[in-house]
Amino acid sequence: MPEKPFHEPRIALNRIYTRRGDAGETSLVGGQRVAKDSIRLESYGTVDELNSLVGLACVSIEELANAAPDLLPLFAILRRVQHELFNLGSILATMPKDVHPKQPQITHADIEQLERDIDAMNTPLTTLRSFVLPGGSRLNAELHLCRTVCRRAERVAVALSRQEEIPAATLGYLNRLSDGFFVWSRWANHKLGAPEVLWEPNQAASASRS
Repeated sequence: MPEKPFHEPRIALNRIYTRRGDAGETSLVGGQRVAKDSIRLESYGTVDELNSLVGLACVSIEELANAAPDLLPLFAILRRVQHELFNLGSILATMPKDVHPKQPQITHADIEQLERDIDAMNTPLTTLRSFVLPGGSRLNAELHLCRTVCRRAERVAVALSRQEEIPAATLGYLNRLSDGFFVWSRWANHKLGAPEVLWEPNQAASASRS
C-alpha cells in the first residue's frame, strides 16, 4: 500500500474555548501570536467560510438525491473540495518557515483534477449567449454563493501574497475552483430541469421608464 503524502490529523478537541483569544489575538500553526484582523487570518477565515457554504450545497444534494440521483457525482466532487479547502486553510495558517513536508496542502494535482471535473460537466451544457443570474433552483443559487465567496477568498489570498509568501498552487486552485462553481451551478440546473435565469438589462426599473 503506497504511503500517504500527508500526515493524518493528531488532535483531541475536548475543550473548545481557551480564553487565549479574548484580547483579539490567536495562534498560527507554528505558535506565533497574531492579530485576528491580520490579512493571513482573513485569508484562511474566508476559506473556512467557503467550506461551510460548500457543506450547505452538499446537504441540498443529499435532500434531492432520491428525486434527482444524477446529482450525486457533484456531491462527490464537493465533498472532496471540502477536504481540499481544509488542507488549504491548514497551509495558510502556517508561516512558510514552519511548513512540514508532509503537512496537508494544495498541489497542482488538485488543480488538474478540478479542470477535469469542470470539463466533464461543461460538455453537456448549452453555449451561453448572455450572462446568467443566480437562481432557477436553490442548489444553483447556493453554488453561485460558493463562487462569489471563492472569488473573495482569491482576492484576499492575492493581497496576502503581496505581503507574505504563500504556496504557489494557492491562487491557481482558488481561481479554478471559482470557475468550477460557475459550471457546476449551470450543471445542477441542467440535471434538475430548471431554467437558467439570464441577464436581461432591460428588465431594470430604469428601462421601463424610458
